[in-house]
Amino acid sequence: MIRDAALPGGLVAALRPLGPAPGFRPAWRALGEAPFLANPFYEAGYALAAAPAYGAGVDLLLVADRAPEMPGARLLALWPFRRARARWGLPLPVLAGWMHDHGVLGVPLLDAREPARALAALLAAPRALALSPRLLMPYLPTEGPFAELLRAERAASGARETRVWAHARARLALDGLGPEARGAALAHLSARRRRKLRAAGEALEAGGEALRLDTADEPAALAAALEDFIALEAAGWKGRMGTAIACRPQEAAFLRAMTAALGAEGRLRIDRLRLGGQTLAAAILPRTGADLWFLKIAHDEGTARHSPGVQLVHRLSRDWLADPSILRVDSCAAPGTELAEMFWTGRARLAHHLIEAPGGDPLFPLAAALERARARIARMRAETRAKVRAARQAGPPDPRAS
Repeated sequence: MIRDAALPGGLVAALRPLGPAPGFRPAWRALGEAPFLANPFYEAGYALAAAPAYGAGVDLLLVADRAPEMPGARLLALWPFRRARARWGLPLPVLAGWMHDHGVLGVPLLDAREPARALAALLAAPRALALSPRLLMPYLPTEGPFAELLRAERAASGARETRVWAHARARLALDGLGPEARGAALAHLSARRRRKLRAAGEALEAGGEALRLDTADEPAALAAALEDFIALEAAGWKGRMGTAIACRPQEAAFLRAMTAALGAEGRLRIDRLRLGGQTLAAAILPRTGADLWFLKIAHDEGTARHSPGVQLVHRLSRDWLADPSILRVDSCAAPGTELAEMFWTGRARLAHHLIEAPGGDPLFPLAAALERARARIARMRAETRAKVRAARQAGPPDPRAS
């Protein structure tokens, strides 16, 4: 569906489908290169690569200074979303921010020069375009610049908001740290943990070869490293279960397209821990400015007892501490993921936000109550599954115990 509407201040709200070759791609790319807050998952190269695998039914909500396809158009805001026509069986349409297995941040792209104007126009756009006045934006930061901007906009417009599924995921946060403080960012590791890391590394090197890090960041090297990653994952339990990338043609096509697009822009790296000619662990990391995003990791099952994935993250972390161009590394992992939390004490605090478009919505209290109930039930189910897994791992009780 294509639709335009005028907004105050000479801006244009536009609704466009997520298509393979949008006429406004140059403006989209320009917005992604200098956003108020980086979100690699909504940038043009990444999103268009993901569209064939994950973009069915996704539209783009745009704010521009003219129709976005016109020459010289400047995008001020972009937000991909799906239209949910009902929630819990009730006719409560919601615009739900686009998320998928490889997209775990819901911050809209906003023009860094006028972020307040861009956000105000974006939240006003649904009503102007005769869309639902309820926006569900998942994985929004609850602290920091975007959270402050959203609070200011809500205070100015009087729009309501509710948050659900507040959580925190691990991140390496080096903002504002001098060389000494950066060097101490892994000081929390216990002496026992350090001994185990050393022993595992020595065990891997017992054959006489030295472990080494290999970083691919040029297009040809990235393409080869990605195929190595896919083969490494397929050789493990995911391959046996049929859930590896190699078993999912659409996911593999997305990763290849994303690697080509971001690699051509110098915004992707694939790091591998290697021993001789063998890859023991590998990680895929998009980059936006001073931020890295830990998208995927795979390891060799044949050396799993020596934790090559842990070795990779440890060695990468040490390298990043010594690289002043890197300020943040987002784990992109679920809360409680041990591998990330072992090394990185910083936390990205996030929540899903249901936001009322300015102008009021009599059904917003009902919609908010349903989202909170939905989140409570989902959390209860997750906790139950965790308890069942823990009980299975613990095994049956010892009959000799009194």
